[in-house]
Amino acid sequence: MAKQKSVYICTNCGYETGKWLGRCTQCGEFNTFEESIPEVSRYGSKEKGKRFSGGKGALKLSDISSMEDKKLSTKINELDRVLSGGIVEGSLMLIGGDPGIGKSTIILQISQTIGEQGKTVLYVSGEESAKQIKLRAGRLSIDTENLLIMSETNLEAINEAVNSINPDFLIIDSIQTIYSGDIASAPGSVTQVRECTSHFMHISKVKGISTIIVGHVTKDGAIAGPKILEHMVDTVLYFEGDKLASYRLIRAVKNRFGATNEIGVFEMRKEGLAEIANPSEYMLTGRPINAPGSVITCSVEGTRPILAEVQALVSKTSFGVPRRTSTGVDYNRVAMLMAVLEKRRGMQLSAYDSYVNIAGGMKITEPAVDAAIIAAIASSYRNIPVAYDTLIFGEVGLTGEMRAVSNAQTRIAEASKLGFKTCIMPKANTKGIKNTENIQVYGISNIIELLEIACPK
Repeated sequence: MAKQKSVYICTNCGYETGKWLGRCTQCGEFNTFEESIPEVSRYGSKEKGKRFSGGKGALKLSDISSMEDKKLSTKINELDRVLSGGIVEGSLMLIGGDPGIGKSTIILQISQTIGEQGKTVLYVSGEESAKQIKLRAGRLSIDTENLLIMSETNLEAINEAVNSINPDFLIIDSIQTIYSGDIASAPGSVTQVRECTSHFMHISKVKGISTIIVGHVTKDGAIAGPKILEHMVDTVLYFEGDKLASYRLIRAVKNRFGATNEIGVFEMRKEGLAEIANPSEYMLTGRPINAPGSVITCSVEGTRPILAEVQALVSKTSFGVPRRTSTGVDYNRVAMLMAVLEKRRGMQLSAYDSYVNIAGGMKITEPAVDAAIIAAIASSYRNIPVAYDTLIFGEVGLTGEMRAVSNAQTRIAEASKLGFKTCIMPKANTKGIKNTENIQVYGISNIIELLEIACPK
């Protein structure tokens, strides 16, 4: 019998090749190839082509029913916000996050709320026994009779259970532990993850079963396995936040049924994840009063404005090379803004260590936080505090100019609601701004005007 030839698959993008490569020619990543034996199916070629067939042929657009009325609310408002109203019937959802951040907790809470609506939930765990899940369910007060627990890792056994139970809702925790007997690779390999996910996608689309898949993440924070895993599912949710902190963020990085980049804010408590209705107020709790280096900005996550505190500490360096550290914002962005301050305002920051932090562990990627970082660094450098009731936002260019950002009206309204009296923003955004009776708006053109208002010498 001829020896079966193996292939090498990139764990980052799924590219296949007949020999091992040190660097993937598709995605450019190093040391990502794993050896895998091609699938040997017990099905014939004709039957193999049919087993994933479940379509009804070509349909006219007018004959296809809308899915708007088939969204199932989770009764968790923050999660429904992220999902644009609820879980769509027959959708496939992927949830990723660091170990211990709350993935299993939130899906048990979802199981409770869905079970209370008369829907049958099948929870398949490949990592915990039924007794362990029962223990967590007792702590979270999960008592619905419509929740069925199954501790299994074999794909064929799970498929038989789905066919016999025919649940309305299916949870797989986690996809890296599931394996198919038709594939010689070990559980968690690229081939196994891809094939098992494809099978669950087939189940959700053909049977109309809403499915949630929990995915492990790598040390870099990306979901383990091939990138095609995120392309196959309908929705990708990421858990964010330091697991040692009390709050958690759930962010939709992909959503075929609604807006992306929406976030839900939760607080981890003994009884599970509790919603935070006003995250801006929660994030600003305990901030210092009139402390140099502390500035409030507003970031828009999806459609939600959230106020956050930018902190900066500038101190004389004890070494020849100053230290630069940033937490919650891009390091390269902070280095660029410090170079702008040195060039346009003459601040000799090359002799100072600089630390920039977004308080509370938040991560902000939008450039609207640039002006707040500039003001915080200058405030700490000059040892002059920015007014406690001042909000600052805007993008800063390399020449020191202030560029317009989106959703300026939304940001001002959120600040006014929390009692802020002053808002410093790009001049280009002041056109068309309404309802500013309770807050004074300053439109500025460059960082020189910004520092003259925020922290003058």
